[in-house]
Amino acid sequence: MKEIVVISGKGGTGKTSIVASLAALAEKKVLADCDVDAADLYLVLNPRVESLEDFSGGKKARILEEQCIGCGKCVDACRFEAISYPLSQGAGSLIPFVNPVFCEGCGVCVRVCEVQAVAFEPAISGEWYVSSTQYGPMVHARLGIAEGNSGKLVTLIRQQAREIAKRDNLDFIIVDGSPGIGCPVISSITGSDLVVVVTEPTLSGQHDLNRVAQLTGYFQIPTIVCINKWDLNPEITQRIESQAYDQGIKSVGRIRYDPAVTKAQIMKSSVIEYTGGAVSEDIKSVWRNIIYALG
Repeated sequence: MKEIVVISGKGGTGKTSIVASLAALAEKKVLADCDVDAADLYLVLNPRVESLEDFSGGKKARILEEQCIGCGKCVDACRFEAISYPLSQGAGSLIPFVNPVFCEGCGVCVRVCEVQAVAFEPAISGEWYVSSTQYGPMVHARLGIAEGNSGKLVTLIRQQAREIAKRDNLDFIIVDGSPGIGCPVISSITGSDLVVVVTEPTLSGQHDLNRVAQLTGYFQIPTIVCINKWDLNPEITQRIESQAYDQGIKSVGRIRYDPAVTKAQIMKSSVIEYTGGAVSEDIKSVWRNIIYALG
């Protein structure tokens, strides 16, 4: 069983479209959409949800009115100003209120309360799903509005995908990772067999590849690069490939610009299914090189 994680230095490089096409090409695989902040692989694969579970990424405080004596210690201790006296109760109200949007779940209010009038409870911050697609099982999630992503949900999704792969004796786990280099990305790549970085021929794409290369290098994960829409700027494409080679990162292939990619998204289809043109051949070549890189 091999785990392949596709990431990018920033959003909008075409990472998810490439993952959808790899899903169409690979056999005996499970898919995992770990880009939970902006999960959109489901838009292309149109999954049918088989199971749904709530996700709690942390805890939030709640004042127990029947026990509160109105000492105000929690109000003074909260550095996030999440605890205050509701205006509706008038000035001098004895019972403070916790704003769940401002509450960061640090638990200081619980520690300073001498009468145990603060409940500290798991907060539901999203949902995760196990679904079926035309290409096989898929694990994905959705965060609630304004909910933070610390990487816990990403880890949960990967664990579930691994369990499915073991249960069904699958050969590949294909992960649509988060963009950037933050905690969700670290949670997406650690322990994987291969990282595929999708970039584009721009100066920002070149810069972002540098940051991602430093990250994967730190965790000593084999890394390769795929340049999407390479023909829009062949000069920078060559520069990116040379720079990546100097960092020990080989190019797994180039994918040309083709309006069919956008049309495939609109039709909720992978590029491989939508067109048999040259761009599909580019993606097929990338997949062959990924297999070769896995050894």
